Parts: sequence; C-alpha cells; structure tokens
Amino acid sequence: MGLSFVTEPVSVSTPATSANLGPGFDALGLALTLYDDLTARVTTGGFTVTVAGEGAGDLPAGADHLVIRSMLATFDEAGARPPGIALECVNRIPQARGMGSSSAAIVGGVQLARGLISNGLDLIDDEAALRIAARIEGHPDNVAPCLLGGFTIAWTEEGGARAVKLAPATGVRPTVFIPSEVGYTATARAALPSEVPHRDAAFNAGRAALLTHALTNDPSLLLPATEDRLHQGYRAAGMPATAALVAALRSAGVAAMVSGAGPTVLALTQVPADFVPGAQWRGEVLGVDDAGACVKGGMVEHAERGPVAAGRTS
Repeated sequence: MGLSFVTEPVSVSTPATSANLGPGFDALGLALTLYDDLTARVTTGGFTVTVAGEGAGDLPAGADHLVIRSMLATFDEAGARPPGIALECVNRIPQARGMGSSSAAIVGGVQLARGLISNGLDLIDDEAALRIAARIEGHPDNVAPCLLGGFTIAWTEEGGARAVKLAPATGVRPTVFIPSEVGYTATARAALPSEVPHRDAAFNAGRAALLTHALTNDPSLLLPATEDRLHQGYRAAGMPATAALVAALRSAGVAAMVSGAGPTVLALTQVPADFVPGAQWRGEVLGVDDAGACVKGGMVEHAERGPVAAGRTS
C-alpha cells in the first residue's frame, strides 16, 4: 500500500543552534531561541519556494532549495514523493554566520516531510529523522539540537547519527555577537590540520567532559570548561575579528567561543554591561530553546522528549 499525504499545510519552527561550544568539536550543540518558520503543502506538481527575511533574493526558489532537497530525501526514505510542494519560509537565522542556518533548513525539511505523510511519525521516528538530517548535513552536531532542542551530545555509529539531550542549568543564557561578514563551514574546516598533538586532544577531552557538567550543573565552571585547542586557534587567522572578540570577552571573565564555524561569537555567561564589542557586531541575548523543531498540522505533533532525546516518543 502506497503513501498518502495530508491535504492541509504543515508548519515547523526550527531553532538556531551553536555547535562545538569550545572544546566539543563536532559533538556538542545548543539550541537557541531564534527561529525560521516554514510552511509547506502538497500540490499537483512542481516546486515553488518563497523566502522572506534572511536569504530572501539569494536562496534558490525551486527544487534546489535546501528545505525542498531535505524534504525529498525524507520522502524517498519513506518510499514515495508527492507530486509537488509549495514552500514558504520566514527566515530569521542569519545565513552563513555559524548559527546553524543550513541545519535549520535540513531539519525543517525532514520535519515538514514527516508532517505531510499521513502516518509520517510511524514511518520515520525521531531516531530515523536524526539520521536523515545528519546524513544530509554531513555531521550531527547542529542538526541534533535543532531537532531535539536543549543541549545535545551527538555522535555517529555504524548505523548513523545518534544524540542525547540534556537540560542546561538555570541561568545559562546565551548572548550572540553577529558580524555583518559571512563565513563558510567548508573554508573554516579547510584551515584545520589533519593531525593534532596528543596533549591537545587530551586537553580537549577533559574540557569537553567538564563542559557537560558546567552546562548542566555548575555554570561557574563555564570559563575553564570552554577552553579549546582543536579548532579555534587554527581558524583564527581566517577570522581575526572573531578571534579578537573571543579573546576580549574571555579576558573580561566571559565564557566566550566561536559559534560553530564562525564568524559569530557565542557567550554562555553574563557579559558586563560596559563591554563594547565594536560597531561591526550586533549583540543579541537569547534563551536556550528546549522544544526543538516543532511541527504543527499534519500527523506529526511535537512531543516532550526524555533525557535520551533521539529515542522514539509516544
């Protein structure tokens, strides 16, 4: 028996994310209270995309749009595609700034497809949705918090990506400093060496473990817990303004780091009121999103998830 699709539109809100969080390279991520809102419906044929806000006029308007491509990959996983899709995007997550805009598009596409399939939650559970999203993105550190919300630890096994969700301690309230310039993950990754000293790997292992404790139990430890020797130093030459702002914030006692691949800077502890980042930076205080990519309409309703966030919910 073939798939059937719902006739009403389905909407999803996808949160911005920050990956790495200093020492947790390609593993740790945090969902932030800044959202793209996406709405899709099945049509009789073709692909149409309208975009308002971030990326309007620059992003593809048809089948090449990342949300559409992610929807199609999810439909293929389920076994059939609808004849056409109309997609509307209201984007607030800055593009190419290290805040997970591509992950938000990918997770949004996966969730929209689940919602448009009549029994999408049964055919594609949360674990499968995470695997699909990570396969499209190439790594799970941003898609995990976008899908699940909260603070996530993600890893990849033989069967694909997995993740657990943890609740950040009360009082962790991120501040992002967003520059006007853009940055690209591929460029940032190209700056990384193929090998690192064993002492640096050991240093980061200890700091990543400490960061898990600091974020969930004792934010007073966030400054030492966010030290990193695996990626930020190697990338500093390519984004000197970002490196300088991170250094200035940390000198002021703020647990600051590069957000994802940059160039946005993330602070996890309170920034002094008299701290001046510079005219090129737009500061914004955000919260930690706990819900993840919420779907409304269709057959997928967002459910509360337990500590093992990638598990199936009922």
